Amino acid sequence: MAIRATTEAKLLDAADELFFSRGIAATPVDAVLERAGVSAATLYRGYASKEALLAAVLDRRHREWLDTWDAAVAAQRTDEGRLLAVFDALDAFRSRPLGSRWCAFLGSAAEYADPPAEVEQAIRTDTETMRARLAELAAVVAPGRGDELADELLLVVSGYLAMRLRAPAETTRTARRVAGALVAAR
Repeated sequence: MAIRATTEAKLLDAADELFFSRGIAATPVDAVLERAGVSAATLYRGYASKEALLAAVLDRRHREWLDTWDAAVAAQRTDEGRLLAVFDALDAFRSRPLGSRWCAFLGSAAEYADPPAEVEQAIRTDTETMRARLAELAAVVAPGRGDELADELLLVVSGYLAMRLRAPAETTRTARRVAGALVAAR
């Protein structure tokens, strides 16, 4: 038996907030249940485990991230602007109510030395989608070098996200400047 959409949203919101502000391992399921205002039976009717709930949170976050990135790309008028729109998307995504200290996918990867299959799949999907989208946008800006430029930009984006742990007020300004230099060097 499935759970109601409103109840599922409460669970996903609570898990998202707690997992990515306190940490996954540091957040017991009981804390998620209390925050969501639902019973354990309701949780386990929809999700077989804490990790399945985490994977659902990551899947939702991934869809929301792609929507944010799509909007940032659509707002640009040049090919280079569309490629660098990932930084506009990062700024916009961070300012959302459920923004977190850093990347939920990097955080999940860091917390699991050997992640459960559903969590590993969510992390892999995010990474592969990021790389593929960057490569598609980079191929127009740097023909014949799109994959290489995408890998470089993925490293810059990941580095920026990691810096948010060291310096929570860190903006995308430096990452954007480094990415711009990489694009200009094409």
